[in-house]
This record gives sequence, structure tokens and C-alpha cells, in this order.
Amino acid sequence: MALTDALGNLVDFCLLPGQAHDLRGTAALIEGLSCRQLLADRAFDANWVREALAEAGIEAVIPPKSNRRFPAEFDRDTYKWRHLIENFFGKLKEYRGIAMRCCKTDTSYSAFIAIVATVIRLR
Repeated sequence: MALTDALGNLVDFCLLPGQAHDLRGTAALIEGLSCRQLLADRAFDANWVREALAEAGIEAVIPPKSNRRFPAEFDRDTYKWRHLIENFFGKLKEYRGIAMRCCKTDTSYSAFIAIVATVIRLR
């Protein structure tokens, strides 16, 4: 999971097991976050995420899941900017070691992601 700024630069990330749902690492990423809006995909459409963001004064720009009885409203024009996070993952996967997860430990893999994110930002 990754958190980027409005320009698509990495702010924070956390590693999750492959079988874990994205919501498992969300609380750690949004804790202490200060921004006006948070753009996320449908996987993050949970009541507790929306409530935590509202308490922090952050607008949740998250499309509702299709099975919601009362779907939440979201700004479709602002949501179009979420492609920047996908672009960041694309740039990150240009490095074969990250795309294939060549590192044996989570610590070394996290360090490699931090180094590559720095290189991407310096471009």
C-alpha cells in the first residue's frame, strides 16, 4: 500500500501479505494524516475509513461499492486524479527487483522501495 501526494510522489507505504485485504494497513497510513482530500479506490469504501477521515477533517473521495444500500457521494472530477497513484506503481515496477520481489526479507524490500521512490522523485 502506498500513500502519495498530489503530484504522485511517495509519502508513505506499508507492506502487506499477498493474501491480506488493503484495509488491514489503512489505519496505519491515515493516522496523523493532514490533507484536504484522500482519493482511494472502491476497496477502501468502509464506514470506519470514512469516519476516521471525517474526524480528521479530510474529504473522502472514494467511490462506493456496488453492494452498498445507501451509496455515499463522491466528487467524480477529483477522483480522475487517482491515476497518479497508478502511475507511481507503474514507475516503481519499471525496476525489475521490485516487480519480481527479488529481496528475501521485508526489511530489504522496504529499503529498496524507498531508494527507488527517491530516484523516481529526483527524475
